[in-house]
Amino acid sequence: MMESISVPRQKTKFLVNDFVRSVYNWMFIGLALTGFMAYFVSTNEAILHLIYGNRLVFFGLIIAELALVFSIAGMVNRMSASTATALFVIYSVLNGVTLSFIFLAYARASIVSTFFICSATFLACSIYGWTTKKDLTSLGGFLVMGLIGIIIASLVNMFIRSSAMSMVVSYIGVIVFVGLTAYDTQKLKNMAVTQPTNLDGAVVRKGAILGALSLYLDFINLFLMLLRIFGGNRN
Repeated sequence: MMESISVPRQKTKFLVNDFVRSVYNWMFIGLALTGFMAYFVSTNEAILHLIYGNRLVFFGLIIAELALVFSIAGMVNRMSASTATALFVIYSVLNGVTLSFIFLAYARASIVSTFFICSATFLACSIYGWTTKKDLTSLGGFLVMGLIGIIIASLVNMFIRSSAMSMVVSYIGVIVFVGLTAYDTQKLKNMAVTQPTNLDGAVVRKGAILGALSLYLDFINLFLMLLRIFGGNRN
């Protein structure tokens, strides 16, 4: 009897570990694609001129990125696993294209050091979100409000161009995305633990892509906020 009970538990544990591994694998793939494309574009003057020399192209890319994020987040259940995966890959590539400016605005040493700081911070927050017994659900609404505030303040600062406001937004952004990393990790854990064991591979893949997108966005935005703070040495 005890043996028959332990088998399903072992199977559930295996499925949880496999799901979480898939999430982080796809997140790392997305980050790698973004980093590669950002560096590649930054070394190609023709592409840089096309993107940053024409506002229509630049804002068109931004709109395309937003459309991809909302499509994956809002319609992942209605699309195939291969479509969700393709959209995530395309988004990662486009995000790398639009983030190529960091290699022009900041010294490579600053980018590398900030990346390691961000990675350590992200890892610590993920471990906390996974291991804490505190329910972070109530924190999610507060963090979303903070995120909306950051977006509004950033849009306003595009016109007033205040370095002081930019720095304040960056510090608040670090706090918000540190919290979101822990919150999204706990949500990912709950998703992994509560998913039925009879789900097919396509459904699991779509869930993994959705989880990878959330953590990817947390990492990228945390990195950008930290880069504004620590990336003082500009080229």
